Amino acid sequence: MKAIWLYRTAAVLFVLFAAGHTFGFLSFTATTPEGRAVFDAMNRVHFTQRSGTYSYGNFYRGFGLSCTVSMLLSAYLAWHLGQLSRALPQAIGALGWVFAAAQVAGLVFSLRYFGGPPAVFSAVLVIILGWAAWLVPAQAR
Repeated sequence: MKAIWLYRTAAVLFVLFAAGHTFGFLSFTATTPEGRAVFDAMNRVHFTQRSGTYSYGNFYRGFGLSCTVSMLLSAYLAWHLGQLSRALPQAIGALGWVFAAAQVAGLVFSLRYFGGPPAVFSAVLVIILGWAAWLVPAQAR
């Protein structure tokens, strides 16, 4: 398999991961009274930081949406690396390996904090990105 197809596959998976993540965290509802109490408190308790007033629920949504943006940036980067692997593979350098290593960190976080589906997406992305990074030097010759 060629690196371009691996990177393009990774790009599509990142878009699906971003969509699933966004839908999941925005539609999440706690199933226990304790969980609902925590969620309600996150949105009800406000604090002032510099010139604005925020809640922990604001931070939750903000960080969640910033994760979505990061996943979409990863999708773009994967697609771009695929194009580079075809046209100018030597330009990729260590970036392919760094990208794969960052996803290894994402896999560790998924296993530790999020469980099943995110861990599966992360594991598949680790394999695909590592495989693509391994293939690029061979294509550069």
